[in-house]
Amino acid sequence: MGRIFKLLIFLLIIGFIGLVGYAYVGEFFGANFSPPQEETRMPVTLDAE
Repeated sequence: MGRIFKLLIFLLIIGFIGLVGYAYVGEFFGANFSPPQEETRMPVTLDAE
């Protein structure tokens, strides 16, 4: 039973390292993680008395 937990923890650590690595070098493989930057204007009506 201990081997299963060790394997699961090992896989979680390897997966986390892979995810962080892909986030850093993903742009070299064509992945773009930046949000689209555009200005949004919306009219606002204030009910002030």
